[in-house]
Amino acid sequence: MSHASTPLKHVKDDHDDLVFLDEQAVTGAASTDWAVWRVMIVDDDEDVHATTTFALGNLDMQGRPLEFVHAYSAAQAREMLRHESDIAVILLDVVMEHDDAGLHLVRHIRETLKLSDVRIILRTGQPGYAPEIDAIRDFDINDYKTKSELTRIKLYTTVTAAIRSYQQIRALNCNRRGLDQIVRASTELMALHGVKNFASGVLTQVADILDGKADGVLCAPEPQGGRARQLPVIACAGSFYRLNDGVLASLDDPRAFDAISRTLVQRASIFERDSATLYFGGKSGRDFAAFVLLDRPLGDIEKRLLDVFCSNVAVGLENVELVSHLHNTAFYDQLSKLPNRTRLVEILDATLHGPGRDTATLSLVDLDHFAETNETLGHQFGDLLLVAVATRLQSRLGRHLTVARIGGDIFSVLGDADAVNPEAILALFQAPFSIDGQDVQLSATLGLVRLAEHDGSGADALKDADIALKRAKMQQRAGHFYFSRSMGVEIRERVRMMHALRTGFAKGELFVVYQPQIDLNTRQPVGAEALLRWQVSDGSFISPVRFIPIAEYSGLIIEIGDFVLRCACKELVRLRAAGHCALTMSVNVSQVQFRHPFFLAMLRSALEDSGAPPEYIELEITESMAMEEPDQLIQMLAEVKRTGVSIAIDDFGTGFSSLSYLQRLQIDRLKIDRAFVSEITGSARGSSIAEMVIQLGRNLGLSVVAEGVEDERQAQILQALGCPMAQGFLFAQPMSPPALYDWLREHPQVRTA
Repeated sequence: MSHASTPLKHVKDDHDDLVFLDEQAVTGAASTDWAVWRVMIVDDDEDVHATTTFALGNLDMQGRPLEFVHAYSAAQAREMLRHESDIAVILLDVVMEHDDAGLHLVRHIRETLKLSDVRIILRTGQPGYAPEIDAIRDFDINDYKTKSELTRIKLYTTVTAAIRSYQQIRALNCNRRGLDQIVRASTELMALHGVKNFASGVLTQVADILDGKADGVLCAPEPQGGRARQLPVIACAGSFYRLNDGVLASLDDPRAFDAISRTLVQRASIFERDSATLYFGGKSGRDFAAFVLLDRPLGDIEKRLLDVFCSNVAVGLENVELVSHLHNTAFYDQLSKLPNRTRLVEILDATLHGPGRDTATLSLVDLDHFAETNETLGHQFGDLLLVAVATRLQSRLGRHLTVARIGGDIFSVLGDADAVNPEAILALFQAPFSIDGQDVQLSATLGLVRLAEHDGSGADALKDADIALKRAKMQQRAGHFYFSRSMGVEIRERVRMMHALRTGFAKGELFVVYQPQIDLNTRQPVGAEALLRWQVSDGSFISPVRFIPIAEYSGLIIEIGDFVLRCACKELVRLRAAGHCALTMSVNVSQVQFRHPFFLAMLRSALEDSGAPPEYIELEITESMAMEEPDQLIQMLAEVKRTGVSIAIDDFGTGFSSLSYLQRLQIDRLKIDRAFVSEITGSARGSSIAEMVIQLGRNLGLSVVAEGVEDERQAQILQALGCPMAQGFLFAQPMSPPALYDWLREHPQVRTA
């Protein structure tokens, strides 16, 4: 570790950037006897110590050279500061032993050691740990820099400014009252919120320091070179305050305008007999200036006090303005200037806890087909259209309502239920919007929630309105829908089930069982259907009727479907190896899975990886699925058939299939839905649909399987009707692979290889 103190060494360096040396020690000559400025470097990175002394070691500041004192941790700095004296500047790393070690050291310096003169400059390589504004206020931090921005020139400028400030403070110790006022003024100013309040406080504190009355104006021009054409006023007092107009938009006093313009150009305060123009220099080029009328000339001590005050307050002014800007960015939409989602949630929370809750309604306003307009006419045109919508909602609905833009093409309206009327809001879109001379007709869909019926937070109310909006869009565009508690329970249960399913699938809770398919004439097995089951950790089962729709909704059915297909293919290979070579394997395919662009690739991969013979694999699709987009499905089925697998239509009879269409599908088998099988013994005409399906299969040359056969009477009727195959609890329940092999040993096949 380097020595705790580094004397000076003259090193020539013409580069502006700080270059971190790899393993190059920076040493210096012996200590000199003349007065020096003592600079403490507190950082756990030795390269930072080396580069800092390398950059500043040959420079004089305010007529004195520098002497460096080194500490490599906050703890070491605490110990050294107990006996080190006359430290002018501390260059302090924020993150050392822990994330805020630097801030804790500042507290120790200011509160325990009572060192108020030393100038503290925070440095960090991790901007995410930047000190909050209350830390600057509470701990009297004098500057903050990221290490990446500290080039040699900027480091010299920063340290020079700090030393100049330290020198002035030490020189003015004789006027303790003035210094106390500056500290108190800085603290009080930091407690003020908003740029205007802070700026007004600056004028008040200047008057207090000078024992006079506040009479002046403070301006914050935009960064620019030369003299400003306009000087926006952010605070004024005394004779500059217009009783009727309040704060002016821009400075119109010729004398004050000229004085502030000169101060901004010279970047220094100007003192005259009856006025002072104070310069507050910002780090990012955002300068401030104040023109103050005086009732007497100022002495040198007072001028220095004001210079120190301006130096301290400049950082505060810039930070408060930055915080105000960040506040606007965080809580207001930059395009429409309306409150954004974050601000709306705050307003909702306040409304839910206020007296207006019982009569308030929140409405989401979703512009229909806005994306198409945006893509067709351009994003700039789309932005203008969004601004026009925002303007119409605000101007037509009234200022007593809260209109917000919560993202994209979705706005919100919050207020009394009578005013947040869906018919009235939708009527606003009857007239076209005129954009750049072009009329654009829009419609909107609304989702509404009555806050009196809502028990959660503002964020929850927004979610409920979004649920209602989705329901409205599903039912009818350009309409509206109110949220109900049952919808919330349904959605939350769906989300809970979705997360549980994803977790359960990853943990291996989902598995495949197999139900034999029987030849009704011989009562011997001819195939098996692969069925998915889910057994949760407590041993209970969740029905596929519940979790399959959730899997489809979430898209997880793609992975689950591939898992089932692969399990079925591998099990078929094992069955054939055990001698059951005549069995076919049926696998259900979800509509979402079947229409996935990579389904064919997944099917081919499962067949190839498992070695399963495709002619013994059958894919089952539902009748409703077969009837959607028929031309596309016909093409897709043709591709599937080319792999060698066969196709069955499951639950046949529940839809409205066209007979001519069935002939074009190239399917191989029809499966009679269990609902029609159960009706066979129920009435005289109970077998009519089953009989029709069997006859249709015979006429089209298709095999037929009856599902859900549970008693012998059903089996006999189906056999009499000519149904060749069936499956159901009468013959066998779905079973695990070991149980299936035991069952097959007791029920040999028609033929074996």
